[in-house]
Amino acid sequence: MNGQKASFRLDRFLTLHLFRALMRPDREKAAILMYHSISNGHENGQSYFRTITSPSVFSEQMRFLDESGCNVVDLMTLIHALKAGGDLPPRSVALTFDDGFRDFYTEAFPVLERYGFPATVFLVTGRIDMGEPLNGKSCLSWDQIRELDRAGITFGSHTVNHPTLSVLPQKELEFELTRSKERIESELGKSIDSFCYPFGFPEHDRPFLAKLLSILASNNYKCCLTTRIGTAAAGDDPFRLRRLPVNSMDDSRLLEAKMAGAYDWLQTCQTVYKRFVPPQVKVI
Repeated sequence: MNGQKASFRLDRFLTLHLFRALMRPDREKAAILMYHSISNGHENGQSYFRTITSPSVFSEQMRFLDESGCNVVDLMTLIHALKAGGDLPPRSVALTFDDGFRDFYTEAFPVLERYGFPATVFLVTGRIDMGEPLNGKSCLSWDQIRELDRAGITFGSHTVNHPTLSVLPQKELEFELTRSKERIESELGKSIDSFCYPFGFPEHDRPFLAKLLSILASNNYKCCLTTRIGTAAAGDDPFRLRRLPVNSMDDSRLLEAKMAGAYDWLQTCQTVYKRFVPPQVKVI
């Protein structure tokens, strides 16, 4: 698993050569991997902000999970185990895919099906209804979503329009969280338990988080996944769950170190950055 290109990565160097050596094994840690698009494409910027994983690298990553004995489980199964505080099987992993891109159907699902791996896909329902792309990429159709649901793939809400939630008025915030859940449930005929926060999770904005968590609870969401970097552990708040970003630049050594918790140090950098840099309003 070589990634897109051979180049120096400071986050990889520190993870493998400093933090991996300092950490202690922890059976209670679990990894929620965060994927976005499974496609070929070029990205600039820091490696941990990238959101594209090539189909060939994704296939290698799934083979690594299988051959290294990882316990790949359904997201809600993992969350229930963490909430209960019981023992988790070692190397427990849940796979999540943000944005609901069509390439999940064409590129990711055939690989997941080969290994029998469960996964959760978070949908931006407004883009699906309008047949509009997101970040220049086509989204799943409702027909494809129903087919994937019958095949065992789980779905969750990723809002209606993928806005910067923390700047929305109360009514618009309620609409994004409520309508997206209702729309998925109406198409699949089953309850939807999980929500995935778009963009950077504003952990320092306590008044906003109080509103967010109140709306999630009133709509019977059972969890909220975030972009906060790190592994999950028993006793974590199910409405502020950390995940591990994965993309084409992650080789097997780094992926294994991430799942072991050696990448968790980056959350401190992420938190400090968010404290001093206000959230950007993004339109995509």
